[in-house]
Amino acid sequence: MKIEKIYEFLDNLSPFELQEEWDNSGLIAGSMQDEVESVCVSLELNSEIVQSAPEKTLFITHHPLIFKGLKKLDFTTYPANIIKILAKKECAALAMHTNIDKTHLNRYVVERILKQEIIKESDFICYFDANMSFDELILSVSNRLDIQNLKVVRSGENIKRAALCTGSGGDLLNGVDADCFISGDFKYHHAVTAKENKLSLIDIGHFESEHYFTNILGEHLKNFPLKVIIADSKNPFEYFHSKNRK
Repeated sequence: MKIEKIYEFLDNLSPFELQEEWDNSGLIAGSMQDEVESVCVSLELNSEIVQSAPEKTLFITHHPLIFKGLKKLDFTTYPANIIKILAKKECAALAMHTNIDKTHLNRYVVERILKQEIIKESDFICYFDANMSFDELILSVSNRLDIQNLKVVRSGENIKRAALCTGSGGDLLNGVDADCFISGDFKYHHAVTAKENKLSLIDIGHFESEHYFTNILGEHLKNFPLKVIIADSKNPFEYFHSKNRK
């Protein structure tokens, strides 16, 4: 099947024109007229995923393999090492990043994982009525996302309205109209700002909030007339617990 046909299917699912100006969604490696024999869906690409896939595979990822302009290709370092393997195996790469954040990913986490009803949406943010204590919300988020350790900022004890943004939502902080903001990759100055502005935070991590991308694409591609591989993306971070110290 030509990549062009797959691109059209994905564009109808989540239009690439919705991506942010700074984003690099769309076809990153390969040509629209290239023929592929299988599709591999993954949060991102690494050498293990690319090496294990068949030749002439189209990789569909959430995180773009190339995000900023490359000034040189050093095939011993990322991402040029991945580009080299793709070319050798006649594979292609396509990313669905900020476009699918807006159309699917945030909604999926709120509705399917947190089991909440969305009351308002604004680009990257979904709002829902929590109507519970902050501790109850922390416990609910921890259980439903299966995260044992959550980093939080407590600015109040009762949460009426909560907001969620998958990935890194810290730069959206000042536009959040809620009692609690749930997102990932909060920095120290985000915490200070939130505390001063009486906004509670729950940091659910980047990988932990976005790995559902493969679930979403898998559901839509299950009847696709090509072999579809769902790659097991792994969090590059490991969490060390002091209680395990000898």
